Amino acid sequence: MKKRVFSGARPTGRQHIGNYLGAIQNYVELQKDYQCVYCIVDLHALTTLQGSEAVDQIQQNVREMILDWLAAGLDPKQSILFVQSQVPEVTELQTLLSMSTPLSWLMRVPTFKEKVKMQPENVNYGLLGYPVLMTADIVLYKAEVVPVGEDQVPHLELAREIVRRFNGLYGDTFPEPQPKLTHAPMILGIDGVQKMSKQLDNHIELAATPEETARRIMTAFTDPARKRKGDPGHPEVCNIHHLHEAFQPEKAREIAPQCRNAEIGCVECKKLLAGEINEALAPLRERRRELATRPRYIREVLGDGAERARAIARVTMEEVRERMGLVARETG
Repeated sequence: MKKRVFSGARPTGRQHIGNYLGAIQNYVELQKDYQCVYCIVDLHALTTLQGSEAVDQIQQNVREMILDWLAAGLDPKQSILFVQSQVPEVTELQTLLSMSTPLSWLMRVPTFKEKVKMQPENVNYGLLGYPVLMTADIVLYKAEVVPVGEDQVPHLELAREIVRRFNGLYGDTFPEPQPKLTHAPMILGIDGVQKMSKQLDNHIELAATPEETARRIMTAFTDPARKRKGDPGHPEVCNIHHLHEAFQPEKAREIAPQCRNAEIGCVECKKLLAGEINEALAPLRERRRELATRPRYIREVLGDGAERARAIARVTMEEVRERMGLVARETG
């Protein structure tokens, strides 16, 4: 029997090529060998979005994200695709797991400390309990594997600690989720400095037009040491070259020596990259346009995914309640 994979992503709206190369392509590939459960974690989004801001953004962001996922190749017949809040068992499990999770474990999480600095006016309980909800997301479906980058392994280790503690207190209930390292490169934004991010506006959307894609790429920073025509380049430190490697590896190998010998300039290199990206994403963009005309189908995909997820969740919660003495055990 295939192992079960779980992964969740916050509803950030339209996905960019960093999301595509770093996660979505891997999601699609995993469908071949695993039972895949992929969730848009809208409850997690409420730790940073509140009030009218949340109401205005979350539903639209969910729609944009699922359009990109489906257009990229996630198959609702192969994978369970759903929205976190549509399976309320996850919040019940979060509450029950929180009863055995030491406060000190949550206080030491580096991302909690970072969020406190970023939003000192909104240090809410959900922000502190984020790792418990994340653990509930995974173990509610008895997932055995979680695809993560190396930088995310510590977060998963905390989930494993929470599982070990629960299993120790109440009996062997959940498998300890194992990390499946994804070796996708970190994609820098067009600023050439920070990770590609919608928040930093240094991104290129998957659904961007070819013209917008080319315009964004032409503004991108390249090799900082190459200041004028004729200067030799250093492709190993150039973000444009790294994107060539991601979209057209053979072309990247061809361009690298030309760059080092100043036989090709940055402007020409950017134009080539824009063409490569637009060519690679053309089928995805066409599928996305077609899917966007079928809102009923999108609702059906998410509705069916939620029902399939709840079928698993109900069984898990029956077991958890019994383990914790919250339902009467049958006597002979």
